[in-house]
Amino acid sequence: MSSFTLPVFSSLTDSIFSDRFNRIDRLFSQLTGDTPVSSTPTYDLRQLDNEHYALTVSVPGWKEHELEIEDAGGRLTVTGRKQMMDNNNNEESEENNAGWLHKGINRTDFRLSYNIPEYMKVTEARLEDGLLNVKLYLEIPESEKPRRIPIKNKKNDAIEHQSSQK
Repeated sequence: MSSFTLPVFSSLTDSIFSDRFNRIDRLFSQLTGDTPVSSTPTYDLRQLDNEHYALTVSVPGWKEHELEIEDAGGRLTVTGRKQMMDNNNNEESEENNAGWLHKGINRTDFRLSYNIPEYMKVTEARLEDGLLNVKLYLEIPESEKPRRIPIKNKKNDAIEHQSSQK
């Protein structure tokens, strides 16, 4: 019934091409200054019934105050911004960066944006176990819903008309 316009690239599952794509994507993002597509979180979008939808965004390590959900002008936007450390916490951030052998959990700022139908509303957003769950409800006003128009039979009207004259 309704359709979503989703980001051009979703999660790439083929590991051979995914690794090459990620390297090329990072190279171009360094040259252009754009956020690499591979640094955007993966997500699932599910239609639960005719009116209810669920968006789940994978955001491991993110806190509620670092995430923002905005619904405006037919666009649903999910944004993640890292909490900035002040100079007093500089020693603590150096301590957190020491000893890492591999850091694969993405913590770069991101912005996901979706076109949504005019009457779609966000009903709930919850962060749990590294997943941001957003519930959506498509609330079409009665005046916008399709309605059936009864078709009258001209013969029946004529018979009823004749019988009422007698």
